[in-house]
Amino acid sequence: MNDVQQKITTCATLLSENINEKECKVLAAVFQLQKLAAGDILLREGEQDDALYIVIDGDIMATRDAGGDQHVTLHHLKPGDIAGAMGFIDGNSHSATLCASRDSHVLTLHRDALEGMVDEHPQLVYKMMKMIVRSVHQTLLKMNRQFVEMNNYIMKEHGRY
Repeated sequence: MNDVQQKITTCATLLSENINEKECKVLAAVFQLQKLAAGDILLREGEQDDALYIVIDGDIMATRDAGGDQHVTLHHLKPGDIAGAMGFIDGNSHSATLCASRDSHVLTLHRDALEGMVDEHPQLVYKMMKMIVRSVHQTLLKMNRQFVEMNNYIMKEHGRY
C-alpha cells in the first residue's frame, strides 16, 4: 500500500466510513496528498476553489479577518476534520482562512474528480457525500449551540450568566 493509500485508509478510519481496500485504491487515484509546513496557508477567506480537504495529521487553524491586521481563531482542525466542504459543493468563496499551526498533511479532492467517479463507483461517491454531509451537519450543530449560548449570555437568560 502506497503513502496516499495509507493516508486514505487512516482517514476512512477517522471518519468512520467503511471504505474497503479496493475503494481505497480508487480514492488514492483521485486524492492528492498535500504536505503543509507550519505557517503554510491551505486556503484563504474570500477565495474560491473546488477542493475538499481532509486533515490527516497536524493542526490547522481556521481564522477569520476581524479588520485591520486582526484575526479571530474560529477553530482548530484536527485529524479527521473536513474543510472546504461548502466551496466543494456549491463553489462559494471560503468563509475563513486555514493555516497550518504545525507540520500537517491533508488529502485534497477536487469536485470534478469525484463527479468523474459517479458512473463507475456510485456507492463510493455516496459514501463520500455522506461523509461530507455529516461533517457539515456537525458544524451546523456546533454553531447552533454557540448561538444559543451567546444569546443566553446577551439576554442574561437561564440563570447561567
